[in-house]
Amino acid sequence: MPLLSILETLSVSLCGIAVILWMSIGTIARSKKAEIMGQRAIMSICIFASVILFSLHFLGGDLWGSRNAARPMAVFSLVLAAASVLNLKGKEVQGEVNPHHIRRLRAMENEE
Repeated sequence: MPLLSILETLSVSLCGIAVILWMSIGTIARSKKAEIMGQRAIMSICIFASVILFSLHFLGGDLWGSRNAARPMAVFSLVLAAASVLNLKGKEVQGEVNPHHIRRLRAMENEE
């Protein structure tokens, strides 16, 4: 089954690339344009890896010796794809005041 071994290698490689990009997003985020491009690249890679992982499972292949590992990894890859585009620089996603802002407000109150 050379197709299954190619799909297994490709899916693991894509997941590895996505993880490396995810870990380096702090460096990529120095520029807003580069951050957006990095996040979109991570999302695209993760979605493509998910498609390959689902295909691997339905073709009867296995991942690291387990037939049942491909589907959870595909779902995790989709979650990572969604999470990769959530927080763009300069946009508040939590809707809460951060501790630094609270400290500044208290300092301003103390000055008055």
